[in-house]
Amino acid sequence: MTGTTALPTTSEARTPHQVWLRVRGLLLAVLILVVAGVALAAARSGGQHGRLDPRSADPYGSRAVAELLKDRGVSVDVVTTLDEAEAAAGPDTTLLVAGPNVLTGHQQRRLRAATADSAGRTVLIAPGGPSVTRLAPGVRPVSPRPVTARPPRCELPAARAAGAADMGGIHYATGERDATACYPDDGSAAPLLVLPGDGAGDTVLLGSPDILYNDRLDQQGNASLGLQLLGSRPHLVWYLPSLDDPSAAEGGTGTDNGDDTGDSGAGGESGFIGLIPSGWLWGTLQLALAAVLAAIWRGRRLGPLVTERLPVAVRASESTEGRARLYRKADARDRASSALRSATRTRIAPLLGVSPRDSDSPTVLLPAVASRLRTPGSDLRSLLFGPAPADDAALVLLTDQLDALEREVRTS
Repeated sequence: MTGTTALPTTSEARTPHQVWLRVRGLLLAVLILVVAGVALAAARSGGQHGRLDPRSADPYGSRAVAELLKDRGVSVDVVTTLDEAEAAAGPDTTLLVAGPNVLTGHQQRRLRAATADSAGRTVLIAPGGPSVTRLAPGVRPVSPRPVTARPPRCELPAARAAGAADMGGIHYATGERDATACYPDDGSAAPLLVLPGDGAGDTVLLGSPDILYNDRLDQQGNASLGLQLLGSRPHLVWYLPSLDDPSAAEGGTGTDNGDDTGDSGAGGESGFIGLIPSGWLWGTLQLALAAVLAAIWRGRRLGPLVTERLPVAVRASESTEGRARLYRKADARDRASSALRSATRTRIAPLLGVSPRDSDSPTVLLPAVASRLRTPGSDLRSLLFGPAPADDAALVLLTDQLDALEREVRTS
């Protein structure tokens, strides 16, 4: 039985150890990113859980203001659907909408229709963009400003009684004369805007929810302002919009008329991308950038040269014969003769004391060859630098003459 010869290992066949050495750095980087992401999410989850939820005691929750309102005889109910919010609207009710930007365009129009004639108070927390157009017509949002302690600088009794408060976020401007703007910057826009409605009702736009957070309620006049804005009626309905609200799927047939040309079905500003937190979008962008940089980094690494054994041995004579057949098939006598002459000049130049760079110079090589030959009868220029042979016979003759010239130079 003939033994099986093992093929030599090449650079394409890597051992498990080599693979591990190449990928361990990348795996370590991925592990660090995962651990850092989990740690960051765990660190932030404690402070972000239950944001603006009256049942949450976390720093960003609003349980403190809800309990203070209950102590003053105001009932606080939490609803998560638009149907419940519409049913609760009335003259004795303050409806607080914690996330108006989460609502679809259809939901916002329904909410506006339910609260416009309710004679109650509607408090909108940081509405922006198209939300303001639908929920508070005639109001224009202005770019957000930092949340800092600001004096009221208005005639609203609740603001004057509270004094300085932590206000900021989105600012609002309107041309309505009866509107009251409080805590403004140097311009006409303000983070607290009260719009009078029909009868005794009104709409309050609050550019930032900070005064309602548990960790800020005891600062400045935040508690006083929050209690007066939310406790003007005996009943407070705290509307926390939910993504699984059945009403979010309504209004996508294009039957709504009006001014919402920017709506596309039920998406509006609350489309799929709009519902993704900005942190996830930035994180995805950073991961994509890291992947591109890693691809560029790995693509530029060609690695060291590796010496490999050829699978078969090719003799020099076979390579020469194969190239000769290609020349003959292409009828390339000019290329063949040029290669023969160049090789001859390169071999005899060192024998004549001519440098390799001057081997292709007729003015240097030809005198040296002529001085070495005993009987310089042939035309050396035509032999070493002449034109291409006219036929195969002339090419064979040229080959014989070059061989004879090289032998004579070597033996002289």
